[in-house]
Amino acid sequence: MAEAKTGDRVSVHYKGTLDDGQQFDNSRERDEPIDFVVGDNQIIAGFEDAVKGMTPGDTKAVRVEAEDAYGERRDELVFTVPKSELPDDVEVEVGSRLQLGTPDGQSVVVTVTAIDDDNLTLDANHMLAGKALNFEIELVDVQEQA
Repeated sequence: MAEAKTGDRVSVHYKGTLDDGQQFDNSRERDEPIDFVVGDNQIIAGFEDAVKGMTPGDTKAVRVEAEDAYGERRDELVFTVPKSELPDDVEVEVGSRLQLGTPDGQSVVVTVTAIDDDNLTLDANHMLAGKALNFEIELVDVQEQA
């Protein structure tokens, strides 16, 4: 059986939890494994590294530290904007997620963390930034690339 290595397309089932046991994702519940090319940086580095060397049917539990997942939380990604900048038809509450355009044409998802009479506080950190992630991984398939 082929071992997963850089350049191979793999199919993986996984369950992701935080250190407190809270589940944040589970491909089996969707009945949909993820597919990616090892080494293409399509997924977090620690997850990708864990898959290398596995063969179809192998399972593994791995803990991925924040720096190898979504990085550390960055205070500079928390900012305040006037409510008046929102379109009139958009209603938000704490916990709402919004997609904003950046000056360079990119888009970023932010979470509303506070609201007062005039302003919204928005957090552009990934919701899993600053957290270690625990994965139960099963390698379903490897397609070796020539």
